[in-house]
Amino acid sequence: MVALTARRGVSLPNVRDLALTALTPLTWGSTYAVTTEFLPPGRPLFTATMRALPAGLALLAVTRVLPRGAWLWRATVLGLLNIGAFFPLLFLAAYRLPGGVAAVLGAGGPLFALGFAALLLAERPAARKLLAGLTGLAGVGLVVLRSDARLDVVGVLAGLAGAASMSAGTVLTKRWGRPEGVGPLTLTAWQLTAGGLLLVPVALLVEGPPPALDGRAVGGYLYLGVVGTATAYWLWFRGISRLPATSVSFLALLSPLSAAVIGWAALGQALAPLQLVGMALALGGTLVGQTSARRRSETTAVPITPRSS
Repeated sequence: MVALTARRGVSLPNVRDLALTALTPLTWGSTYAVTTEFLPPGRPLFTATMRALPAGLALLAVTRVLPRGAWLWRATVLGLLNIGAFFPLLFLAAYRLPGGVAAVLGAGGPLFALGFAALLLAERPAARKLLAGLTGLAGVGLVVLRSDARLDVVGVLAGLAGAASMSAGTVLTKRWGRPEGVGPLTLTAWQLTAGGLLLVPVALLVEGPPPALDGRAVGGYLYLGVVGTATAYWLWFRGISRLPATSVSFLALLSPLSAAVIGWAALGQALAPLQLVGMALALGGTLVGQTSARRRSETTAVPITPRSS
């Protein structure tokens, strides 16, 4: 065990965990480009199901551990909040809200997380984190909003509900932790499978039978399932187990920034100076959101115990 001197803010042992967890929203930022360039149009529920269920079943085959006791309903609740409800609400908002309004509503997730953490984890929201959440929200707005953006009541409610669902799932994942001997990969398998199974009847009822898939679509779904879902959610739930839930929620602000950069680099979309200012604000809000909620008047010795990934 090594003692490390740390001041107010993010302790050095957590930097690696933050960096790995941040890969998740950065990866999620590629979803828009993959969806528009590779996947069949107009099938958001089918796409959501294909993202979740095959990945969850594959991880279950690898981990070979099923939930028991209280974790039967807990895994179902978490799967509903993080996957089964979040995915359809996200797509519904995206379809009904042009001009990036859905991304702005999603960027309200850190503010929802601060509220849920106060209720469920007894974490008093610091003024600094509230300001960071508002700053990040404003920054994302500058990046994605357009002058012709219009509001749709159903879309707005779906966007807000989606952000609240994901935030509640993140905080509850932190509150409940994991059963003894169960790792983040197994918890990811449970939630993806539960969420995917909940999505199947909804997708069939609303969209009908699955569409025919060509090679590009198969490749797109493989990418979303393996990289954008199985790997990304494993890193996400791993981060929740090691970091404050509100700190993890602030990392979600990186997703629309990643989407904007990928759109510029891969799809030839322009980035205006005001968007660059928005990126700086969103990044600033993300960084401030990682700071400790409590002030310390003096340095403290933080023990570091080596741990495996």
